[in-house]
Amino acid sequence: MEKILEIKNLNKKYFTKTALENVNLTLEKGRILGLMGPNGSGKTTLLKIIAGLQHVNSGSVQVCGYDIGLETKKLVSFLPDKNVLYPFMKSIDALNFFQNYYDDFDMKKALDMLDFMKLDKNEKVSAMSKGMIEKLNLTLAFSRNAKLFVLDEPLGGVDPVARDRIISTIIKTYNEDSSIIISTHLVNDVERIFDDVCFIGKGKVILSGSAEDLRVEKGLSIDQLYIETFQDE
Repeated sequence: MEKILEIKNLNKKYFTKTALENVNLTLEKGRILGLMGPNGSGKTTLLKIIAGLQHVNSGSVQVCGYDIGLETKKLVSFLPDKNVLYPFMKSIDALNFFQNYYDDFDMKKALDMLDFMKLDKNEKVSAMSKGMIEKLNLTLAFSRNAKLFVLDEPLGGVDPVARDRIISTIIKTYNEDSSIIISTHLVNDVERIFDDVCFIGKGKVILSGSAEDLRVEKGLSIDQLYIETFQDE
């Protein structure tokens, strides 16, 4: 199988604080990886490194065989955990901005997703609920023809109806030539779409592997396994 992401012996420090320690992780083409861990475990730092927004201290990170850099930024679509859109923007303004910025942005796909998400293309970000903003950001991220989609807490703070629509969108727009990483605390809501999982605690990989194999081996759901792993955190 073709490797979309390969991380070897990754270490990251902020001054004297260790954020990630000896992280090893591989993600093959056509797989959805659930990245899970308590707050402060290093998940967001890892995702920002993959997206090319932070540098490593040692180790290597490759996307489709390329070291993190200008080439991988063309291959990775990153959805941060915080909204970065200006309040005065309308939905269509955000789409036009992304189309101008990314060569691989698919405007037809974006408009179709807006419709599926039940978002008005002329509504301003300032008038949107948190759930609507998250759906707009997800639309922008998935409207790129990327090889790796990196989603940091795409379900945080939205109601169950919006959550189901976001999960449906992830499944609906899934491309078997690409892969997805989803960082989330809402394990029970989304574990059904995970092919692989990775638990991170205090900057270290605690457990990783095929979601189905782990369910069979441990006799637990991924949500139950997560609770058991981190119950003392």
